[in-house]
Amino acid sequence: MYTIIEKVAPTEDFLRLREITGLTPRSREAAEKGLPNSLYGIHIKRHSETVAMGRVVGDGALNFEIVDVAVDPKFQGVGLGRQVMEHIMAYLDREALPSAYITLMADVPELYKKFGFELSRPNTEGMHISK
Repeated sequence: MYTIIEKVAPTEDFLRLREITGLTPRSREAAEKGLPNSLYGIHIKRHSETVAMGRVVGDGALNFEIVDVAVDPKFQGVGLGRQVMEHIMAYLDREALPSAYITLMADVPELYKKFGFELSRPNTEGMHISK
C-alpha cells in the first residue's frame, strides 16, 4: 500500500533517493537550506519508506521548474513516477497563471511527454552550470 504525502520529502529521504536513482548528489547543507523554499513537494511512502518524490521550485508566478522527480529503482515500473507527475501537474494547473513558463530537465523524456512537455530544441537550447 502506498501513501501520497503532498509535502517535500524529508532531507534524509531526498538525499537517499537522489543517490540510489543516479541523480547528481546534493550536500546535506544545501538540501536543508533549499528544500524549505520549494513551492510544492510530493513524496510517496510504502509503509515507512519513501519510495518516490518530486517538487516544484520557482517564483510562484512567472517561472516554475519541476525538479527532483525520482523513484526508488525497486519500485520503478509500477506507475509511481506518473503519480508524482499527476500531482505536480494538478498543482501547476491550480497555481500557474496562463503566461507562466514551466520547465524541467528530462532524464526520462518519455515520462514528461505524456504530460505535454516537448523538447525545446531547435528553438531554444537548455543550459546549466554546476558548482
